[in-house]
Amino acid sequence: MSKPRILFQLTGSIACFKACALISKLVQNGYEVQTVATQGALEFIGRATLEGLTGRPVFVDIYEPNRAMDHIHLNRWADLALLCPASASTLNRLANGIGDDAVGALFLSYQLNEKPYWIAPAMNHLMYLHPATQGSIQKLQSWKVRILHPESGHQACGEEGPGRLMEPEKIFAAIEEFFAGRLRRQE
Repeated sequence: MSKPRILFQLTGSIACFKACALISKLVQNGYEVQTVATQGALEFIGRATLEGLTGRPVFVDIYEPNRAMDHIHLNRWADLALLCPASASTLNRLANGIGDDAVGALFLSYQLNEKPYWIAPAMNHLMYLHPATQGSIQKLQSWKVRILHPESGHQACGEEGPGRLMEPEKIFAAIEEFFAGRLRRQE
């Protein structure tokens, strides 16, 4: 059986470098990975990196020629959507139904009741603990979105606290466990 297809979305965060390590591990283990990046994510890593890791062009702009329906087609293609890293801004936008970029449009057209959508937040601890962000996380969870809660520790800003992206190895293990369980249920 072929490995599942992962729709891997990245937003603007220094943790994009960790996301690249996870993308690489997924591809090395036979997963098909299609990346989607916000303009903010591309400030931290380039299209060439993502395309080099996956062998697929990156989806960035919903108005890009020949990609107008990708927010629909990619959702149908995917077995799991993973937003990693998810910035505070993106979490709050998704929870409020704002779909004016590729990540938002994909989220609004995703079949949350039919397929898994996971979010791995990464941000400064003050942003993570802010009532707006916490409220958005609760709202997203009520819509059946799985939150891969960030870890506590040293952050890029030099401060300590919750908001560090969950380590790529742990996210990979969660993905493997999820699909292994799904395979067992099908047998």
